[in-house]
Amino acid sequence: PTGPRPNAAREERVRMTPLRKRVAERLIQAQSTAAMLTTFNEVDMGEVMALRKKYNEKFQQKHGVKLGFMSFFIRASVEALKAFPQINAEIDGEDVIFKHYYDIGVAVSGSRGLVVPVVRNADKQGLAELEKSVGELGSKARNNKLALADLQGGTFTITNGGIFGSMLSTPILNPPQTGILGMHNIVERPVARDGQVVIRPIMFVALTYDHRLVDGREAVQFLVRVKECIEDPERLLLDV
Repeated sequence: PTGPRPNAAREERVRMTPLRKRVAERLIQAQSTAAMLTTFNEVDMGEVMALRKKYNEKFQQKHGVKLGFMSFFIRASVEALKAFPQINAEIDGEDVIFKHYYDIGVAVSGSRGLVVPVVRNADKQGLAELEKSVGELGSKARNNKLALADLQGGTFTITNGGIFGSMLSTPILNPPQTGILGMHNIVERPVARDGQVVIRPIMFVALTYDHRLVDGREAVQFLVRVKECIEDPERLLLDV
């Protein structure tokens, strides 16, 4: 503080928690080191929602977890990252380090703030394994049981503001990563299909990327690949 505050009697000063201080430092780091740009697209969630409705009960009985949307988006992101490896890379000085593994950070709201635990080797996990991994990490976050190792080493991040009602956002990079995917809420919207206006469940998605390494063309194509995977989940599950 530089001097007395005129409304000090009506204010409360609270020391930042170590977690909030670290988050603040990393946000400033991201803003000051990366050339961040965000591109958007929309995803018709109808097919995934129908698949989820059809199989969720059996899925839960067999695997002990609910079938959510996050596992589909993790799988779709991995497929897109394989096609556009620069979004699964980082800049180190004058070098680019390409990651040939897929450790996906999933932003979750813990009791002490937003944290990003990492799902390891996401490319080797099926939907049930991914749902279990995300569920376990979320439980750890809510109960303050995340270890430092749970938060380190992610190659790409997914954040879902839709669970709080967000329609659209521009997520900020988690350095030194070069990409972060933002999911949002699902809203029934009028869209044109075969010359007719129909109502479909639409989610807006956003990709923030480091323009130093990723060109706009690759960023747009990445989101299109994610969109294609979500809108045709059978293709995603069959790996074709």
